[in-house]
Amino acid sequence: MSLIRFFSRLIVGLIFIFSGFVKAVDPMGSTYKFSDYFTAFGLDALTPVALPLAVLLSTLEFTVGMALVFNARKQLAAWGAMIFMCIFTPLTLILAITNKVTDCGCFGDVLTLTNWETFWKNVIILVPTLVLFWGRRLKERSYHLWEQNLLVIFSVIFSGWISMYSYKHLPIIDFRPYHIGANISDGMVIPEGAPADEYKSILKYKKDGVVKEFDETNYPWQDSTWVFVDSEQIKIKEGYTPPIHDFSISNENEGDVTNQVLNNENYTFVLITKELDKISEESLPKIQELSMFALEKGYSFIALTASASQECEEFKTNHELPIEFYNTDEIQLKTIIRSNPGLVLLKKGTILNKWHYNDFPTAKELKGDLAAYSITKHQNLNIKLVFISITSTLLLLICLFLMASRNSNASK
Repeated sequence: MSLIRFFSRLIVGLIFIFSGFVKAVDPMGSTYKFSDYFTAFGLDALTPVALPLAVLLSTLEFTVGMALVFNARKQLAAWGAMIFMCIFTPLTLILAITNKVTDCGCFGDVLTLTNWETFWKNVIILVPTLVLFWGRRLKERSYHLWEQNLLVIFSVIFSGWISMYSYKHLPIIDFRPYHIGANISDGMVIPEGAPADEYKSILKYKKDGVVKEFDETNYPWQDSTWVFVDSEQIKIKEGYTPPIHDFSISNENEGDVTNQVLNNENYTFVLITKELDKISEESLPKIQELSMFALEKGYSFIALTASASQECEEFKTNHELPIEFYNTDEIQLKTIIRSNPGLVLLKKGTILNKWHYNDFPTAKELKGDLAAYSITKHQNLNIKLVFISITSTLLLLICLFLMASRNSNASK
């Protein structure tokens, strides 16, 4: 039985760690998902607390997972896992039945599951969670209480730091199809032979005041007493969906310029702002400087937004910006970059760099070759993240070593 509890603790703990971590690296993604939930259930008034809830959820998940894996604060960890499962298992069942939100977001953008897949995943995880909950009072050799608390505090600080860093800059790991190095055009391609959506035709006929539904195999085409009323197409099988879809760039004056932008051989700066009225005022001087820099160098500088054309013109005039505004689907804008505004550097459809408005570069920084600059900045960021990861791991290992040493001495 102890072996069953051990594997249950390991399985549930690792799933919680993974789920909490992928949410922590993209707090805005979880914020958008909470907003979707609130809208679907008519709780729009709660939208302002979506971000704090997103950070809290990822931190609690990660911390509970760490506590389970390392058998720290056993009873609290078991209660935490049980509460999570008791809340989200019924919720995912409701979503599976109603389909109010198509993706639960339980694993961020790393792994997308259907609502029914998510529900059955929770049912499976519930089994080892129950094993842990029932055995939470069983006495087992463990670390000192202060050592267990130290692990919990470390987990809270680590997860919270990742969330806040990713919120103030950009996700430290980008799992979305618009990550640096991705080619947008390639992301929209449907491979040859990929399965297409399958539909079924429902034909409605009326006879003696009664409307009945038929399909293409049994509709009463030879019986003139039936009168055709209506028809509809029902999707019965989902086909292949490319990583990037519903992406377009257009405005009233030029129409669709998507291919023109994505095939541009020169550098293109793309300002992303899903809502102009919520744009960070601190970023405006930097936007003006960068747009003038692009104009002088002969680079393209455009803005993508979901705001109305009149609002775009007023914003452009008020801030004296020499750039053209285009409309793009708001969901795509939120997926491209988790910042309002954000900046993307393109060359022939390939994303060379992305910046949160807190990190917009100055014109002086961009004097040299932009591709070389982007590669260097990306490498430096990766080095910093590797250093932070190694340091955090070493600190955790030191804590665990001290715990093991004390436990070993106590048993002698």
